Amino acid sequence: MQPPYTRAVPNPGPAEVLVPVKAFHQAKARLSPVLDRAQRAALARSMAAQVLAAAAPLPVRVVCDDEQVAQWAREQGAGVEWTPGLGLNGAVQEATARAAARGVERVVVTHADLPFAEHLASLGDAATDEAVVVSDRRGTGTNVLSVPTAAGFTFAYGVGSLRRHLDEAQRCGLRVRRSHSEHLGWDVDEPEDLDVPEHLARGSALVLGGRLYGPPT
Repeated sequence: MQPPYTRAVPNPGPAEVLVPVKAFHQAKARLSPVLDRAQRAALARSMAAQVLAAAAPLPVRVVCDDEQVAQWAREQGAGVEWTPGLGLNGAVQEATARAAARGVERVVVTHADLPFAEHLASLGDAATDEAVVVSDRRGTGTNVLSVPTAAGFTFAYGVGSLRRHLDEAQRCGLRVRRSHSEHLGWDVDEPEDLDVPEHLARGSALVLGGRLYGPPT
């Protein structure tokens, strides 16, 4: 029986969601002033699970190089793209190339630290010459990026990635659609990111006492 928020990986369709996930025990080191290692790992799992849930009904594959993450992904009903030693950009590039080889026409690359992720499948429904970009709430990073696999797009994550991805879309001859989403724009890296506006936090199992931690135990 599959977990309630995911599904078995179907045959490749026109679009897939790729979710790079770092080893849980190494996740979110910048939160160490306010969360211990176990809390950070629990939070990382919870946020990643939310992202996988938000991908439905598109097939989703977890891009990783950690055995624990790979096992977790399989338990969620997701596929696994095993990409050891490639770093974030290399791993996403390789996973995109593999998707293209399977006949997938578009990938929706989504960070795993989006606790309020929703409606990711809508970003897979784009024109063949279009890139869809969702920035972080600061307007400098790239939280979600939807591109056609045949475009020859080169991923460039890291500080200031939004500008590089916009330039790369132009280089590839893609029209850019900026999708503005408060839910997809809220990522968690720094302690201040745990102070979530009430209207976003309302109803989330990730919020305890007004601060983001892990789900209740």
